[in-house]
Amino acid sequence: MKTGCRDSELDLLCFERILWDHGLDPVAGLDEVGRGCLAGPVVAAAVIFSPDIHLSGVRDSKALSSKQRQVFDRTIREKALAVSVAQVESTEIDRINILKASLKAMAQAVDNLDLRPMALLVDGNQQIPHILPQKTLVKGDQRSLSVAAASIVAKVFRDSLMEEMHRHYPHYNFAGNKGYPTSEHRKAIKLYGCCPIHRRTFKGVREHTTISQEYD
Repeated sequence: MKTGCRDSELDLLCFERILWDHGLDPVAGLDEVGRGCLAGPVVAAAVIFSPDIHLSGVRDSKALSSKQRQVFDRTIREKALAVSVAQVESTEIDRINILKASLKAMAQAVDNLDLRPMALLVDGNQQIPHILPQKTLVKGDQRSLSVAAASIVAKVFRDSLMEEMHRHYPHYNFAGNKGYPTSEHRKAIKLYGCCPIHRRTFKGVREHTTISQEYD
């Protein structure tokens, strides 16, 4: 589908509006977080807004501070028609690979919505395994309000999960690194081996899976 949305003149509801104008309402925006982590699940969110939504300041979650994301998360949940979250755990990521796990999480987020969308806006260049019409958007979290909102919801949800995991596995400082491959995190893996939520097929983890595991 040709959108007519050019980045030089893009507003963050342009892609939604094109779908709405084609009778595809409601539209769900999808994004995921945690693909590059060494530990924890990949988390996806789906967000549906009404055509009369007014919400300024929402953008790619990576461009916001933690406090800003938490404020926007509450606002998004208040103003959206529907919001859902889904996750695929590290053991399944190891089994099916991170790309398939990310796409699966987004498909599950769609199915978890209380409101059935008629079309999807998917961050990235890969369609998800779902029967609904969908448009992929490279850097969609910078180009679509729905996708940007999904990126914030997914990030806030996953960060909270990793902060809880920190209480179980404090050696890795998951509260600080959220499972991403910081130098501190890599050093902890070398020293303590991996814990049950580490992705054992990932470089930086798999080299150390034969070390005696304190948490296994």
